[in-house]
Amino acid sequence: MTPKETLHKWIDAFNKADVEAISDLYADHAINHQVANEPVVGKAAIKQMFADEFATAEMTCIPENIFADGDWAILEWKDPNGLRGCGFFQIQHDKITFQRGYWDKLSFLKLHNLPIPQ
Repeated sequence: MTPKETLHKWIDAFNKADVEAISDLYADHAINHQVANEPVVGKAAIKQMFADEFATAEMTCIPENIFADGDWAILEWKDPNGLRGCGFFQIQHDKITFQRGYWDKLSFLKLHNLPIPQ
């Protein structure tokens, strides 16, 4: 599978809120760093992160642009509420080893009526 194909599987699993399918795309030693949060290290911790997030808010990833370069796939996305962001996925041997995402956490919290940390 190419990194771009793996990313398409990630988007599909994300939009279905499928914790098992999305976590299966990560390597055991993967790091997921959403820059608005602390990095999450390891497949089990990433799986728990998605379980918690999917239980907290209904999220949809609408891809606007997908680029690939070597073992990297880059996603520019939006959601139905107007939130936008981008993600960078390093994919080796069909598994995500590193992910970094950029999005506006304050806008996300407000859109989903979630508490804003003080």
